[in-house]
Amino acid sequence: MPMDDDPKHLKEQLSAFEHQLTELIDMADRLKVENESLRAQQTSLVEERAKLIEKNDLAKTRVEAIITRLKSLETA
Repeated sequence: MPMDDDPKHLKEQLSAFEHQLTELIDMADRLKVENESLRAQQTSLVEERAKLIEKNDLAKTRVEAIITRLKSLETA
């Protein structure tokens, strides 16, 4: 009887396969959670970046207005 047909050997192979499958499922679950976390973080960072760009534009506008007023005072 070949070793591959041995019920004990087949049971051991099946057990090893089940263990590997369980590990893959666990890894997929962890990666899914990590992926969701990274997507949430990315969304948050994109929102923060948009707010910072808006603040920067506002500051730039204010500085330009101050410069314009200073120039008008110099010529007055």
